[in-house]
Amino acid sequence: MRDVTTAPAAPARSGAESGLAGLVHRAIALMDRLPWSVTALALRIFPAAVFWQSGRTKVEGLALKDSTFFLFEHEYALPVIDPAHAAYLATIAEHVFPVLLVIGLATRFSALALLIMTAVIQVFVYPGAWVTHGLWAATFLALIAKGPGVASLDHLLRRRYGA
Repeated sequence: MRDVTTAPAAPARSGAESGLAGLVHRAIALMDRLPWSVTALALRIFPAAVFWQSGRTKVEGLALKDSTFFLFEHEYALPVIDPAHAAYLATIAEHVFPVLLVIGLATRFSALALLIMTAVIQVFVYPGAWVTHGLWAATFLALIAKGPGVASLDHLLRRRYGA
């Protein structure tokens, strides 16, 4: 009688697979060794740079530029929220959440905040830029689902405090 608690054995593979199939199997095995932490670090740094740079264009010193208020009033024109409030909130978000992503602190929440911001941009500001926004969204969804990896303050805090 067969034990139903164990998975059926995988078909035996020759240790010396040759040809294209062997090359593909070896390449996949090599890719399987890429640690999530390396991937997560890239997923944290590169979109953070996009949002940080966008935030930097909105300020001069510690003040918002006049052009920022103009953008939020005329080009972005978000419904429901006052343009001046939106300008301040977006600029603060574009400075705070990218920093948190890069250092890996509150990573999942920062990624969620930037995902929401991306959705607002997609729906209300630049609906034709769905390819770019889709890439950002996929990045943030991966970080939300899998976390920041070991190269993060989140990981260090979890190890230290067991949270």
